[in-house]
Amino acid sequence: MERLSGLDASFLYFETPNQHMHVLAVIEFDPATVPGGYSFDNIVEMIRSRLHLAPPLRRRLARVPFNLNHPVWVEDPDFDLDYHVRRIGCPAPGTDRELAEMVGDFASRPLDRSRPLWELVVVEGLAHGRVAAMAKMHHCTIDGVSGANLMVHFFDLAPETEVKLPPEDWKPDRIPTDFELAGRGLAERSVRPLRLFKILPETIGSVRRFVQARREHGGPGMAAPLTAPRTIYNSAITPHRQVAFAEISLEDVKKIKNAHGTTVNDVVQAICAGALRRHLKRYDEIPDKALIAAVPVSVRDDADESGGSNKVSALFSSLHTHIRDPVERLLAIHEGNKGAKEEHKAIGAKLLQDWGEFAAPTTFSLAVRIYTGTRLIERGPVAVNLVISNVPGPPIPLYFAGAKLSGLYPLGPVLEGIALNVTVVSYMDRLYWGLIACREAVPGLWDLAGAIPEALDELLNPPARVARKKTTARRKPTARRKPAPRKKATVRAAG
Repeated sequence: MERLSGLDASFLYFETPNQHMHVLAVIEFDPATVPGGYSFDNIVEMIRSRLHLAPPLRRRLARVPFNLNHPVWVEDPDFDLDYHVRRIGCPAPGTDRELAEMVGDFASRPLDRSRPLWELVVVEGLAHGRVAAMAKMHHCTIDGVSGANLMVHFFDLAPETEVKLPPEDWKPDRIPTDFELAGRGLAERSVRPLRLFKILPETIGSVRRFVQARREHGGPGMAAPLTAPRTIYNSAITPHRQVAFAEISLEDVKKIKNAHGTTVNDVVQAICAGALRRHLKRYDEIPDKALIAAVPVSVRDDADESGGSNKVSALFSSLHTHIRDPVERLLAIHEGNKGAKEEHKAIGAKLLQDWGEFAAPTTFSLAVRIYTGTRLIERGPVAVNLVISNVPGPPIPLYFAGAKLSGLYPLGPVLEGIALNVTVVSYMDRLYWGLIACREAVPGLWDLAGAIPEALDELLNPPARVARKKTTARRKPTARRKPAPRKKATVRAAG
């Protein structure tokens, strides 16, 4: 039995009928590489043989009576793999658009809390003989890094599947009684005041270090939340999701990084900013102020043995979408991110986790429901415009039950007032983009996904930067420079 950390439990308390706190991944693979031929039964048996390597897949929640403390994880004595791993056929003609529609429907349904909080659905019948898998797992169980670590157990470096036999004497733990759960909950809750006395001075020190870091840096730093402009991405949400995919060359991104002395993450944000400008322009919605993105940051430290599946914090990054020149915009994002990282470091990696321990289950859940039910998000200030995550993935080919992995699209949660989430992962020489949004709130998700390769081209082949001179004469419009041919960049989306 293991108690959820405060941060892990917060993802449970955040969940409402409209706000699903699960994360997803869409995995495409080529069944032609499977020795002896593809079989769904082989996938099930491979997963069954490796469950002992991934304990989070066998455990379910146990709620503490009267919400005296955060829930605990217990091993499910009635675990049924056939419930968690299923298959379905893709409607004809089986293109990526049909697949994305299925993923949107899959993402629109919450997980059953009476079972282990994950599902995997294999999608067969895709065009050109492809097969895909839709995986869904609650955020209280994993973050980006722990999710990647969990996936390692189910992928191989060669088509030949490695046998990893479980212990023969494995038995699930005994489920604790309500009396035991309540007793342990009260005992652990009784020491919270001592933790508070320890956290308060650390928090004051974090604020002092943050102010000092901002003064010493002198340049732009972390964007201030609650100052973002209101856009079509910032409204109340429904339970319904839509999904889009895009794919670009990692080599092209690195070329831009090296040419301008930035980082891969800076370029990813600049590409996203360029795509957002194009998307908003279609609806005459480009604000005068820069869009602000919440950027999850892993604070996982191998030396940290504290519990909890989530080891994340966040920084707030200005996307400088008010700047028209793509290179100037990239350099502004780079400078802002440098200051933001220094300020985030000054705050301290564990501050969010420490304060998360004081999230009261009943009070926290009630506050979230009042906030969403009254639709205050549509009248108050905008915290941030969207969430952008960038997770490094494997640089080598991987195989799933003998099938070569050919595409990997991550998808994060959509939040009240933040109806768009963009998650990026690298795999071999490509960057895979997963876009998920509230279906009713965000129009034209296909257009936004299609603008990602265009924004990449704009940075690879920026328009001529002509020095502007003050003049009273009206300048004649000039034809826009056409980007030079480049390597393949594809978009696969559904709106």
